[in-house]
Amino acid sequence: MDIAIMIEGQNGLTWGRWQQLAAVVEGSGFAGLYRSDHFTNAAPPDFDSLECWTSLTWLASHTERIEFGQLVSPVSFRHPAMLARMAAAVDDLSGGRLQFGLGAGWQDREHKNFSYDLLDVQGRMDRLEEALEIVRHLLTSEEPLTFSGTYYTLHDAVLLPRPVRPGGPPITIGGNGPKRTLPLVARYAGEWNSVYLNPDRFRARSERLDELLARQGRTPEAVRRSMMTGVFFGRSEAEVAERVKSRDRTLQESRDLGLVIGTAEGVVAQLKALEAAGLDRVMLQWLDLDDLDRLEDMAEAVLPHF
Repeated sequence: MDIAIMIEGQNGLTWGRWQQLAAVVEGSGFAGLYRSDHFTNAAPPDFDSLECWTSLTWLASHTERIEFGQLVSPVSFRHPAMLARMAAAVDDLSGGRLQFGLGAGWQDREHKNFSYDLLDVQGRMDRLEEALEIVRHLLTSEEPLTFSGTYYTLHDAVLLPRPVRPGGPPITIGGNGPKRTLPLVARYAGEWNSVYLNPDRFRARSERLDELLARQGRTPEAVRRSMMTGVFFGRSEAEVAERVKSRDRTLQESRDLGLVIGTAEGVVAQLKALEAAGLDRVMLQWLDLDDLDRLEDMAEAVLPHF
């Protein structure tokens, strides 16, 4: 199992922090660096929020090894044709290291603040499905696309230049929903990014995805299984205990919710359990953008076990 880092870009991300973080993640041996695509937080206060795709363009040309991407870009912010164009270009610039995360959008506040239509849940998912159809065609086919849907209309649209990577960057779809999200993964995605699941819940959802893939004539190996989940790495048991106390839940309750928390021994044990459940990559949500010493310590203590 690969271990990557994920950050919440709306929680104070600036160019200085992004550049330092990228250097640490690449230099410490993590497999990738991922970030959210939000304008602001779900509730005040607001913090700096470096624009997502601009930051990925910088990352593509200023790193050499790590994979990267968005978890995930809401199609409510940008037209799918523009998303496909940006993704192909950034992937080419990086030498084929982008994981192209797409989602329906969920946060009411940022949509209201910046006048984007969020829609109800069914509308969001229907719009996402249309966007996925458009993006997949533009990335994988040289044939012009004429499309007439409820949310999007295209006339003889084609993506040029063609992506260097055959089929373009793989589409990543995030979420755990068995009724709409997993069927969309089975149809369109090269990666399923689950969110905050313990090993038993992840295994059950993964088995459900296998069933849906079979109906599409695809093998289980066609879709990589990843997970974004929270992490707290403590240098001592006392630090872990203090962290647990501040969150008003027991250590076991935190772990049952999917949070990876503990000293090196505890973190490794939890990650090994996820690996045994079939997880291919974990994106550990690193919330303190300035605590890079602890991030390096976690890399040194945990990564040699994987």
